[in-house]
Amino acid sequence: MKKFVFLITALLSVSFLEAKVTMPQLFQSGMVLQRGKAIPIWGTADAGETVTVTFNKKQYATVADEQGRWRVDLPKMKAGGPYELTVNGLRFTDVLIGDVWLCSGQSNIDVHIERVYPQYVKEVDAYENPQIRLFRVQNDTDTHGVKDDIRPTNINWKPLNKQNAWPFSAVGYFLGKRMFEKTGVPQGIIVNSWGGTPIEAWISADSLQRDYPMLVRRTAMYQNDAYVKAQMQANGEAGRQWDSLLNEGEEKGKGKEEGDYLYASLAFDDSDWKTINQNDWQWRGVGSVWLRQHININKEHARKAARLLLGTLFDQDVTYLNGQEVGHTYYQYPPRRYDIPEGLLREGDNVITVRFINKYGAAHFIPEKPYMLCFGDDRCSQNPMPGDVIPLGETWKMHVGVEMPSCPSGDVSLQNLPTTLYNAVLHPLAPYALSGVVWYQGESNTGNPAPYADYLKKLMGCWRDRWQDQQMPFVIVQLANYDGRQQTGFPRPVVYQEEPVNSGWAQLREAQRTVAKADPYAELAVINDLGETVDIHPLRKKEVAERVGLCFDRLVFHDKKASLSPEVVSAEVKDAQIILTLDQPIQSGELHEFEIAGSDGKFVNAEATANGNTIVVKAAANFSLFTLHSSLKLRYAWKDNPLKANVRSLGGLPMSSFEMNLKE
Repeated sequence: MKKFVFLITALLSVSFLEAKVTMPQLFQSGMVLQRGKAIPIWGTADAGETVTVTFNKKQYATVADEQGRWRVDLPKMKAGGPYELTVNGLRFTDVLIGDVWLCSGQSNIDVHIERVYPQYVKEVDAYENPQIRLFRVQNDTDTHGVKDDIRPTNINWKPLNKQNAWPFSAVGYFLGKRMFEKTGVPQGIIVNSWGGTPIEAWISADSLQRDYPMLVRRTAMYQNDAYVKAQMQANGEAGRQWDSLLNEGEEKGKGKEEGDYLYASLAFDDSDWKTINQNDWQWRGVGSVWLRQHININKEHARKAARLLLGTLFDQDVTYLNGQEVGHTYYQYPPRRYDIPEGLLREGDNVITVRFINKYGAAHFIPEKPYMLCFGDDRCSQNPMPGDVIPLGETWKMHVGVEMPSCPSGDVSLQNLPTTLYNAVLHPLAPYALSGVVWYQGESNTGNPAPYADYLKKLMGCWRDRWQDQQMPFVIVQLANYDGRQQTGFPRPVVYQEEPVNSGWAQLREAQRTVAKADPYAELAVINDLGETVDIHPLRKKEVAERVGLCFDRLVFHDKKASLSPEVVSAEVKDAQIILTLDQPIQSGELHEFEIAGSDGKFVNAEATANGNTIVVKAAANFSLFTLHSSLKLRYAWKDNPLKANVRSLGGLPMSSFEMNLKE
């Protein structure tokens, strides 16, 4: 009888354990819940199980449905905390009520504080705020359909300080700081992004199926898990074999001896190597190429810690100082900032050696970047003391290490397939209550910008459907200025394009502008003056966050005085001139980057001037007056990198590029 009772007790215990309530990864101690809206709390349990939610001394109960799903909506609350939330046996502490922002897109929303730190050293070093919490969604994909939850992460709702912010979105960091300073209430920043991904990956299958069924079928091709696994394994093996052959070739070519590269040694004689200038050098081979530069260190700086700035390089590099490796980077985009330990730099002659490893494109130095050695306590800042800077020379000694065949690749980049990110990392976040969404993406769609406006409308529509909130605010961050010709693996000369050109970047910006303008719950953050000619990841992210914040001031807080970028509200053709009326006064004077085209569609540069809230555009002398009385097109800042665009509000905000059709 005792054995029978024990067996029943054990079975009941197992049943009780199996009935444990589970909740999505977003629900963790330290989380921020949205003020002023109903707060959904949800999860799973056994079918029919009673779930009790306790928050702020009040209890709410529900019963799990036949699929084991349950949900309780807490009533609207004012900002405050910390509170405790309990759900049956689960307990979450240090819960705040405030504003929650979802930041999503590709790599520019993901650029970390570490990357932009030299721009904002004092601010980042000095600032911390436990009322601002940071949450990073872990990257994941799914080709089969939507998931119920995101991957577990150890970066759950951490308070804002330098350590926690270091690997976190710079835009998210500065947005949280800015909005806290504005509102004084807790801020929750959820970052959900993946570098290089197209917008299609973030849209639901249902939204794409009717108009773009081929996109959905494309993803379906990768629903065979065995095929995907085999392909990924094959790619990994190909890469390892390529690396092995490269390293073997270096050894056979006497580039390596007993584990140390002779080419990196200070004592190595490079006098018979070819001399090159980094400003016009590129190596179009596949494999490895070595560059060496001698640098003289004075007694004042010898043996001191330093930071080596090697600009940005294409593509991989391993960098040595006096034979010791000081840093390596495995892809083209990050700035090369390598710390030199005390004692390594000697008085007199030293040598910097860079081993480029190139699998495609052309190895080269990115122009307009810093190449120098920095010393002193502020060596990590953007502007160290002049006396603590030793510029590198532009000439290097070069030697080809090993030439290799191209590395075989049948890469399966599931994150770039339609719907895969919506399925795995967007769908599971809803219906977590939000204040608004930042969408910062588009670089990966500039090669085919034509459908982007439709894609963007579908993205906003399916996200709002998922949250059951058709008024969910979106701030669309427009693409920054950038010379798109630099995007390939083959460098292009940095030459400003004076004449009108067709620009995929401008077309995509126009799609972003028109979608935002047509949507009453969306705003456009214009940043065509915050980019960098040679860097697709510009560093001025605090300024980006400020403009995003201004948009939310208007959208979320209904601040009619919030300053936004100027917009054209009307246009007319009169007396062989085009007269534009703007929604606000702008800085007066001569304007640049206006172009007009007649019925032949050929654009020419046009003169323009500003006065008050009016712009007068006059055709160039060689433009036929006849075309002014037929079909006419006007466009502004229609370049990848419109550096001369200068229509600005009185407060300094730039006007978006645009294209419009006109008739007299």
